[in-house]
Amino acid sequence: MFEAHRASPDGLADRTPPAGPDTGPRTTLHDDEKGCSMSDPTWISVLPPILAIGLAIWTRQVYLSLAGGLWLAWTILEGWNPAAGLAEAIEGTVAVFGDAGDARVIMFTLVIGALIATVQASGGVQGFVNMLEQRKWVDSAKRSQLLAWITGVVIFIESNITVLVAGTVARPLFDRYRCSREKLAYIIDSTSAPICILIPLNAWGAYNLQLLDGLGVENPLGVFVQSIAFNFYAFAAVTLTLLVILFGIDIGPMRKAEARAAEGEVLWPDATPMIDEEVLATEPDEGIPPRARNMILPIAGMVLFMPLALWITGDGDLRDGSGSTSVLWSVSFGLGVSWVLLRGQGIFTVDRLVRTALKGAGALVPLALILLLALALGDSIQELGTGEYVARVTAGSMPNFVYLPLIFLVSGGIAFATGTSWGTFAIMLPIAVPAAATLGLPLAPFVAASLAGGVFGDHCSPISDTTIISSMAAATDHVDHVRTQIPYALIGGAVATLCFALLGATI
Repeated sequence: MFEAHRASPDGLADRTPPAGPDTGPRTTLHDDEKGCSMSDPTWISVLPPILAIGLAIWTRQVYLSLAGGLWLAWTILEGWNPAAGLAEAIEGTVAVFGDAGDARVIMFTLVIGALIATVQASGGVQGFVNMLEQRKWVDSAKRSQLLAWITGVVIFIESNITVLVAGTVARPLFDRYRCSREKLAYIIDSTSAPICILIPLNAWGAYNLQLLDGLGVENPLGVFVQSIAFNFYAFAAVTLTLLVILFGIDIGPMRKAEARAAEGEVLWPDATPMIDEEVLATEPDEGIPPRARNMILPIAGMVLFMPLALWITGDGDLRDGSGSTSVLWSVSFGLGVSWVLLRGQGIFTVDRLVRTALKGAGALVPLALILLLALALGDSIQELGTGEYVARVTAGSMPNFVYLPLIFLVSGGIAFATGTSWGTFAIMLPIAVPAAATLGLPLAPFVAASLAGGVFGDHCSPISDTTIISSMAAATDHVDHVRTQIPYALIGGAVATLCFALLGATI
């Protein structure tokens, strides 16, 4: 999710650990830290996410899967009363709009739909494709994939901005050169969050710096910067994606998807794309000449406005900025740039601009509904204490070299079950920080393991909002995206687990 509630420190004592190997700064806690109590969840708390994930894979119906998990969660919370569980599930869904951050996420999807439809109708997409081909920058399937990868790496302001820009830019080229949309979804999903988690001064960095500061860590920016070198999953995911592109490494379901696309079939016959194909038509409205600037300028405006929005919402400090507010403002700014541009060209009336925007927003109502259910499920899982339970049952006394891979895998399990990397950070950092202090070990690797695991689990989870939006940006079936991405995510996860074990053995 874009934002989560700030975590309270859990049982932190006032202490400074002894000096040790020079791998990073030690944990130093402020004097005013206070502990907080946690609920006592049981194994039953993992049943709702298991049901949601299982139903998604079995039925391919994301709405039904999320609704089923949500109902079960509230049924458990209501003492196994199914009727009361249904009533509370409905109320819990309505309550999502009571959280400003969650409401912004829903609004964001609708505004993005309006922007996509406007850029497409104005000839921006077609003009951009024509420009790339005329200059011979992109003239093959491999170059189309490289374009998506480079876009995902370069635009690191916010993960959902990244996937939307990369998807919009590359999708028509993928269709033209017969690359699967599943491959596009994988590329943009695997370069968005992994890159964003490595950058301290963006929405992701701001959020995690707030968490570290709230946990009493001295110099949270310095600790975060040092943790970057140990974020093995992020580096593995981005590197593996590049290798997949350069050497055509198609494994498992991805190989079948690529073979289908090579035959001219954009999607599987039973697939349901996350956005109306009508909105994605690359041909501009009749009588409108294709112009690349009608796409480049709105997207550039959206990307460049993001740090300004973080600065404004953070009262002059990017680290304190609101991620959800900044993303919504940035997308709205991009739409505004498009409107001003088109009115200046005299090709759209105000009435046509409004109708086009409403058409695009309407096309993304199904996505908004999925996000609404996913957010409601996340809230109910938080009420159950699923994350706390998973973290607790894996705790115990063990050798040092086990701690880092364990934190990574536990974070991955929590993110997979809850569908949120940000929520996972809020759960795991209050565990990892005092663990490093108690053991007298460097803090940066523990922070890195928590963050890397959150991104890893989020990549594998069908109920993750980032995964959902990646499916939308690539206009592919959501379950197909998850199925084709998981093998690569597991490879990256295995590499990261090994690296954390080796690191743990040396500190």
